[in-house]
Amino acid sequence: MNNNSTILTVSQINGQIKQKLEYEFGKVTVIGEISNFKAHFSGHWYFTLKDENAQISCTMWKGVNSYVFFTPQGGMKIVVTGKISVYPPRGSYQIDVRSMKPAGEGELQAAFEKLKRKLSEEGLFDVEHKKGITRLPEKIGIVTAGDGAAIRDMISVAERRFPLVELVLRASKVQGEGAAEEIALALEELNETDVDTIIVGRGGGSLEDLWAFNEEIVARAIFNSRIPVVSGVGHDIDYTISDFVADLRAATPTAAMELATPDIQDIFNFLSEFDGQSFEELENKITQSREEVDSLLNSYSFRLPENLLNTKKQFLDGVLFRFDSSISAILKQNKNQVLLLSKILESFDVQKTLKRGFVLLKQNNSFIRRSDEFNQSKNAVLKFYDKEIELNNE
Repeated sequence: MNNNSTILTVSQINGQIKQKLEYEFGKVTVIGEISNFKAHFSGHWYFTLKDENAQISCTMWKGVNSYVFFTPQGGMKIVVTGKISVYPPRGSYQIDVRSMKPAGEGELQAAFEKLKRKLSEEGLFDVEHKKGITRLPEKIGIVTAGDGAAIRDMISVAERRFPLVELVLRASKVQGEGAAEEIALALEELNETDVDTIIVGRGGGSLEDLWAFNEEIVARAIFNSRIPVVSGVGHDIDYTISDFVADLRAATPTAAMELATPDIQDIFNFLSEFDGQSFEELENKITQSREEVDSLLNSYSFRLPENLLNTKKQFLDGVLFRFDSSISAILKQNKNQVLLLSKILESFDVQKTLKRGFVLLKQNNSFIRRSDEFNQSKNAVLKFYDKEIELNNE
């Protein structure tokens, strides 16, 4: 062993490697496929970047990753820029990522299809979840950029088609870092108001520009909205995830406002037509009623009212005559019965009956007394007989 050689601690050797790597490599740009992506609760991102032969660990700190306009997904091919660093506690090197972007539109399209398939399988696009749009809205909520052409176009359409409606703007970023989170928050806030319909959208742009409307957080905010949502993103040929989840899809923001509002001229035309039809129907009804009244006035009942009245009077007289005859017969029958009862009462001698009753009463009392004397005699004989028996027994 060479006594002159320097003995290093593990921390020292890792420190020297860290200095050399960071000094030698400096800033690097690397292309690869995302694997093992993890968004830590602290806000930092940890993932592996790999190709067919090798892999390298990557870290992207909170604050830096907020500038990424899309949500990284496993299998997505990306390009990262950063610097090589060493994590001394594990003795491992990694890329300290400072920026991230898709390797091409093909990667974004693949991510789009992957999320679309996932949400479709969960039922977020199903027709039975679609809510009907209010035909005559009083308030329409709008989620878009506050200074963009889209909001100006929508205001113009609303003023032309249905100036009675009130527009409620919840301004939001519509592209770049944090746009998806702002859009989702705006939808939640408008759901706490009394708007009838919500329009969410922006003007045209590249797939990257429209990507905020392809984020899962926006899709779920639209699906969870209790208020019907119209999605108007980009131009005619552009489709985003929000279009599939929304209750109604419009090709542009302008078209979205047209779908959300009635045309006041159509309303005026309808009222005018309704007014004409109603007047005609009312006139026909009056004519028909007049003919019915004339028919009644010319009928037999109205031409000869006395005949009808006399017939009723004659019928009433017949009823009263039959009633009077019945009452007379009943009274006559009752009178005969009263006379019969009177004769029976006259032949009934009350005093004679009372005298006979007194005689019977006296006879009964005499009989009762004789019965008592007989009982007393019987008892005396029985006692004498009992006493004679006792004496003979002795």
